[in-house]
Amino acid sequence: MLPVIALVGRPNVGKSTLFNRLTRSRDALVADQPGLTRDRKYGMGRLGPGPYVVVDTGGLSGEDGVDLLMEQQVRQAIGEADHVLLLLDAREGCTGGDAIIAEQLRRTGKPVTAVVNKSEGLSRDAAANEFFSLGLGEPKAIAAAHGQGVHGLIVEVLESLPPVEMPEELPEGIQIAVVGRPNVGKSTLVNRMLGEERVVAFDQPGTTRDSIFIPFVHDDKHYTLIDTAGVRRRARVNEVIEKFSVIKTLQALEQANVALLVLDAQRGWGSRMPIWPAISWRAVVPWCW
Repeated sequence: MLPVIALVGRPNVGKSTLFNRLTRSRDALVADQPGLTRDRKYGMGRLGPGPYVVVDTGGLSGEDGVDLLMEQQVRQAIGEADHVLLLLDAREGCTGGDAIIAEQLRRTGKPVTAVVNKSEGLSRDAAANEFFSLGLGEPKAIAAAHGQGVHGLIVEVLESLPPVEMPEELPEGIQIAVVGRPNVGKSTLVNRMLGEERVVAFDQPGTTRDSIFIPFVHDDKHYTLIDTAGVRRRARVNEVIEKFSVIKTLQALEQANVALLVLDAQRGWGSRMPIWPAISWRAVVPWCW
């Protein structure tokens, strides 16, 4: 098994930016807006001396509603992790929320490293000193957006973990994209197919914001389920974040071999349905929920 490194912390501290830096990708949505990431997102680490898995998670805010479901996703990621990176904001300093998360992480018994992000333009010692009070050892100052200190951080973390052999690469199999309008039950359907609460499902439009690729095996055959953000008619899409989510959905649809178009049986097929790109060689299966 490859080592698993989970990225946790308050909202908007740079977890997704660090995820993209470690995976050398742009898979995770990044914007200067708290609460953008909600589901667990896995990626292969490509920065550093050896193979590993990185898990991006939603921000821990302590609020109810969808944030409570996000916290459950974070706890699952921590339970799977061999090492946890607690992301902190050098600009905001050490907050009460950071102290609460640090205390919860200490109770898990997992190895934890305090990572002080957004330290560009600051002395590393000055950026890190305030966070010694969390009791997690020496904080590591980085700037994920610029790559400063990231390579040294991941080298140190991997050296603290037992060596592993690279496993055989598993086939992706048939890729199935679950698409539809907002709040029609796409994430709920994905969870029922998998038999676990793998993605956040909440009775609120726009809960899913990124495309989540989930490999699974059924009858000894490999598949990949892709949970996607809801797509509305172009004229109704105003927020920048929603536009990025729609782009991610369309990219997932292009990559998929088959799509499940989820419909709301109570609302029916109306004139306001978005026009999905016609992809002649792929199968689109309507699914009334």
